[in-house]
Amino acid sequence: MSEAIAVPKNGKEPSYLDYQGKHKGLLGWILSTDHKRIGILYLVAIISFFLVGMTFGFLMRLELIAPGRTIMDAQTYNSFFTLHGVIMIFLFVIPGIPAVFGNFFLPILIGAKDVAFPRLNLLSWYLYIIGGLLAVTSILMPGGPMDTGWTFYIPYSVRTGTNVSLALFAAFVLGFSSIVTGLNFVTTVHRMRAPGMDWFKMPLSVWSIYSTAWVQVLATPIIGITFLLVIVERAFGVGLFDPALGGDPVLFQHLFWIYSHPAVYIMILPAMGVVSEIIPVFARRTIFGYKFIAMSSIAIALFGSLVWAHHMFTAGMSNTGQFIFSLLTMVVAIPSAIKVFNWTATLYKGSIELSTPMLFVLAFIFQFSIGGLTGVMQGVLSIDIMIHDTSFIVAHFHYVMFGGTGFGLFAALHYWFPKMFGKMYNERVGKVAFWHLFVGFNTLYFPMFIMGWLGMPRRYFDYLPEFQIYHLISTIGSWILIAGVLIMITNLIKALVSGKKFTEKNPWGGETLEWQIETPPIHENFYEIPTVHETPYQYKQNESETLKTPEVK
Repeated sequence: MSEAIAVPKNGKEPSYLDYQGKHKGLLGWILSTDHKRIGILYLVAIISFFLVGMTFGFLMRLELIAPGRTIMDAQTYNSFFTLHGVIMIFLFVIPGIPAVFGNFFLPILIGAKDVAFPRLNLLSWYLYIIGGLLAVTSILMPGGPMDTGWTFYIPYSVRTGTNVSLALFAAFVLGFSSIVTGLNFVTTVHRMRAPGMDWFKMPLSVWSIYSTAWVQVLATPIIGITFLLVIVERAFGVGLFDPALGGDPVLFQHLFWIYSHPAVYIMILPAMGVVSEIIPVFARRTIFGYKFIAMSSIAIALFGSLVWAHHMFTAGMSNTGQFIFSLLTMVVAIPSAIKVFNWTATLYKGSIELSTPMLFVLAFIFQFSIGGLTGVMQGVLSIDIMIHDTSFIVAHFHYVMFGGTGFGLFAALHYWFPKMFGKMYNERVGKVAFWHLFVGFNTLYFPMFIMGWLGMPRRYFDYLPEFQIYHLISTIGSWILIAGVLIMITNLIKALVSGKKFTEKNPWGGETLEWQIETPPIHENFYEIPTVHETPYQYKQNESETLKTPEVK
């Protein structure tokens, strides 16, 4: 870093929150190349977009509380579920954990002072903000918000008069942000590990972010090029995908899902890394099967890139193609099952402390298992033909993405919050928020499995009366879920604004490097680069000591 570090009279370096470099105030944040500040910038932006996407979802559920029109017409409903999907996928779930906690903690976890390319890291945040603003701008432009669904399927996205081109360009810019972040993380892990930290001494969250980064680098350009081709087709009528112009809409589906199924693992792999960090801390156990969990992250990234066409069994495919992609779908479930088995084995006979981060992790395992098993069901051709494009798919998708990745992000936020900000939230309120989130989530999405199995199509503005009871229960669940989100965010903001300073280095009893440094971290993380002599998980088996949950009232 080129900026001089101001050392106060007591000789102790300031935390990254108090550091005064070339710029001060707001400029000191938006022009900083400190990976920790960039992680905080991402956190503020991502949570803000999440609340906007949640609002669209809330309005959709209100519309579906009863058959017929209630609060909006069909065109508005189409726009709302498109905006909800685009914001939640491209602005919340995909960047979520890597952009926030990867940026903040990956260099610390491997004993580095920063990422390999600090300026590129700041550029990735600017690209994210520009992409998000372009997506929001598309809502306000003449023609109205896009109404194609977040998948932008052809021929809808080339024939609609809404602002699809601007939304596609926004997704293209967001893709660049993802690629830059992935390149930075891959290089950082390869080149900047502390002395003595070989590959099998890295924390498991680093393995997950590293695997994710490769998928970001290799898969994201495909969707970027595809979106540019759709923009060209809309502007010039080239006829690449539109069948009326001699194009092939199935080709678009292939190109879209070649990226978008690996993107599922961009979303879920970092959350799995968070789970692998938190479980040994709150079970007071050495992680079971460290190398298997590490290698399963690589296996998920590899096999997850080969199974895209199971999204297209109803689009027309040869028997050979259906057999291969069905088989690969079963295979990709194996490394995920390895992780769940090893997490469960780590919990066995552990001294488990049910603090807020651990509650979110246990909910992750439960909900991700439901989402994963229902995903394997869709790999079975006969079942997939029946439930394709029903609300069963919506339930499965949300159990993996929000029940998995979303709860993983909330677990990470509560686990690392005291280290990031030097403040401690109210633990009791955190648990109240968790139970609202857990009950609300399952009340909202589990009825969708039932009505999807009974034939309720997804993305429909209206429905037959026999499905009303399920929609009513789902809508009530959305109210409970939103209450949990608001309680959680209020609790964390209150801790930031009025919470007492919390300087304990290791409140949870963690063994990885972030718990060995100052709270909050100093500007360049370490006074001296550490030398690593052992693996990061050294808990005694069956340790009888229980954790004391830190709380500052």
